[in-house]
Amino acid sequence: MPRVAITVTPITRDGVTGAAEADGDPANNHSVANTGRVFVEVRNASGTTAHDVTFVTQQTVDGQAVGDRTKSIPFGETHRFGSFPVSVYGRELHVDVAHADLKLRAFSY
Repeated sequence: MPRVAITVTPITRDGVTGAAEADGDPANNHSVANTGRVFVEVRNASGTTAHDVTFVTQQTVDGQAVGDRTKSIPFGETHRFGSFPVSVYGRELHVDVAHADLKLRAFSY
């Protein structure tokens, strides 16, 4: 199945309200339209367990894949990640989640 797209909410001087969270989908994972000026917010809704989020790199150096960036989100915490250079992560940022307890939002500036 295709990755689940996360809607990117632009941040303006007027402010942003109501950006909906996407439930983590560990079976299909996620994609975000990437301009290089995007950040992703990941909230771990679990009450007891840390879960990993992985930002997949799409670049190679001398034919070798560049390692993906994986971060553990402690239970009950929200972390924000960005920016994601297009040359490394591509125009479609791939975000893999380890569990449905991870809730995702994406913003651009």
